[in-house]
Amino acid sequence: MGKRIGIVSLGYAWLPCEPGPSRFYYIAKMFAEHGFEVDLISSGFQHFEKKPRDKKLIESQNYPFQNTFIEVIPYKKNIDIRRVISNKIAAKRVMDYLKTQTYDLIYCSIPANNIAAKVGKFCHGHKIPFVVDIEDLWPEAMEMVFRVPILKDVVFSFFRKDAETAYRFADAVIGTSDEYTRRAFQFQKRKITNETVYVGCDLDIFDSGALAYSEEIVKEETEFWVTYAGSIGASYDIRTLVLAADRLLKEGHINIRFKILGTGPLKEELEQLAHSLNCVNVEFLGYMNYRKMAAYLRKSDLLVNSFVKKASQSIVNKVGDYLAAGKPMINTLASKEFMALVSEYKVGMNIEAEQIKPLAEAVLSYAKDLDRCKREGVFARTLAETRFDRKISYQQILEIAEKQIRQRERR
Repeated sequence: MGKRIGIVSLGYAWLPCEPGPSRFYYIAKMFAEHGFEVDLISSGFQHFEKKPRDKKLIESQNYPFQNTFIEVIPYKKNIDIRRVISNKIAAKRVMDYLKTQTYDLIYCSIPANNIAAKVGKFCHGHKIPFVVDIEDLWPEAMEMVFRVPILKDVVFSFFRKDAETAYRFADAVIGTSDEYTRRAFQFQKRKITNETVYVGCDLDIFDSGALAYSEEIVKEETEFWVTYAGSIGASYDIRTLVLAADRLLKEGHINIRFKILGTGPLKEELEQLAHSLNCVNVEFLGYMNYRKMAAYLRKSDLLVNSFVKKASQSIVNKVGDYLAAGKPMINTLASKEFMALVSEYKVGMNIEAEQIKPLAEAVLSYAKDLDRCKREGVFARTLAETRFDRKISYQQILEIAEKQIRQRERR
């Protein structure tokens, strides 16, 4: 029997038969394919859709690893006191489960900070290598929508304390951007293995999906498609995208069409906004499976990485898919790291967030310069192939895990 790895990710471990990001599925599958016995420890609650997961469907897929579900209290919002309570109870249940198991390494996502902190302390006490994968920064990502100052300070102090605990016990750190990787060492000057491994995508899966659904998606030759794919929530500036579409329509650019893929808490409100403005050039397509989404991105002419000014994200999930599509990108995310990536590799344009006129003008500039679209699209695809293809980039994760296990055996 091979070495056993526990992957703890209650908020991110979604599988191909479900909506949601697939990084931890891919990591689990990769470890299993390299001879490890893998236990993917996730939640019985689907965070992305805020509903119970279909365990029978998951079990019917015959994934090459064990799926362990930790039952948690449901919650309705991403930022909600019930989610805090849910995570607290989940942490205790994770610990109860880990105490019954034996692992050669535990690979754990952060957030949730309190779960990572408890898992790190457990690993330290049992001399199990502990690898932290930083998916997001809490509480930084919450501060833009949590508007009760005194309560915010109290609650967020616990988030920060838990984050530092997790980083203190980590034997290795992997971040999904350089900014996230550096965060682990902001207050702790430790010399441990650390790498940035972008979320990325599997180009083979993306390309096969784009091909399979290509004929199903009909696009008129005269149309210029501008597409957003992802969550429709507080961090993502879909409102300005709708208002820019309205501006362009009123200026007579009826061939420029906006496709909004995805779902989230603000979807109905923004659909109503588009309807009230009679934006016939905006279509909310809702959630769709990954392979069909790939086809929509490939059919599009221009993609928008649309964030509000205060968004704390860095290099997000959708970037790998956007680049894989081989299309130029308008970016409104103010992350210096990502803005530099867009500029350095010439894959699109950075503009200020929440500005209707600049966004409309940027879209129109691309619609009038198809040669530029093609040129920057080639650069985007090249970047996807060199730095965002999981088959290549995730090998670093495998190598780090193997190194940590070897070091443990030598102790």
